[in-house]
Amino acid sequence: MKKIFLVSFWLLVVVYAFAGRVDTVYIYSKALKKETRLVIITPSGLKEKTDHLPVVYLLHGYSGNYSSWLHDAPQLIAKSDELNMILVCPDGGYSSWYFDSPIDSTFRYETYITTELIPYIDQKYLTIPDRKFRAITGLSMGGHGAFYLAFRHKDLFGSAGSISGGVDIRPFPKSWQLDKVLGNQEEHKENWEKNTVINLADQLKNGEQKITFDCGTADFFLVVNRNLHQKLLDKNIDHDYAERPGQHNKGYWGNSIDYQLLFFKKYFTEK
Repeated sequence: MKKIFLVSFWLLVVVYAFAGRVDTVYIYSKALKKETRLVIITPSGLKEKTDHLPVVYLLHGYSGNYSSWLHDAPQLIAKSDELNMILVCPDGGYSSWYFDSPIDSTFRYETYITTELIPYIDQKYLTIPDRKFRAITGLSMGGHGAFYLAFRHKDLFGSAGSISGGVDIRPFPKSWQLDKVLGNQEEHKENWEKNTVINLADQLKNGEQKITFDCGTADFFLVVNRNLHQKLLDKNIDHDYAERPGQHNKGYWGNSIDYQLLFFKKYFTEK
């Protein structure tokens, strides 16, 4: 059963009275075997529009949930209107990393997003159901998840980004409950090697996707982002990469997402 409720973000409504609409949607996921929630932001007057719109999926970080992006970047409501795009914020669980876990059958977030969520959004909202008009990005765990899903599903995503992303999880075997998703690194090394973004970059070919990522200069993920940047340079994969002053916090994420949405807007509109 699917249920849709309008979210009452009272402060946001006051600030962005003429901006887009925010819905919270409850859907049952067969992959996750539970009901899951997501936030969908649509431009104002979307029902009156004749043209369908591009979509950007925004993935939250570790310990976050479907509402985290609106708390970290409340301007997203206005950005949906300004850039004329639909924004979708799914719930990725406390520490899913957006994998299909090889050791826990209840962690099938890759399957959920790629085979359940995207078809649902394309069916229920005025989207353009084509990879050319679908992008994905995220912060921290969600930055890893965005690249993970995009690199593994090039047929679904034409563009991908990452903000402060954990794009190489191998240096952090004891952190963020990763062992609960992949198993102990010493005993399940192959799981870690197969499911870290920096290794998935070996599958990329230049021009397949529009790629952008950035990281704060005081972020503990800075080194792994620099390593991914260098790997893409070595492979001659065109991409945008930036480092800006900032730490691993919502102040940085709330600023960075504005740049990435502009990047996606340019991609959606280019011939």
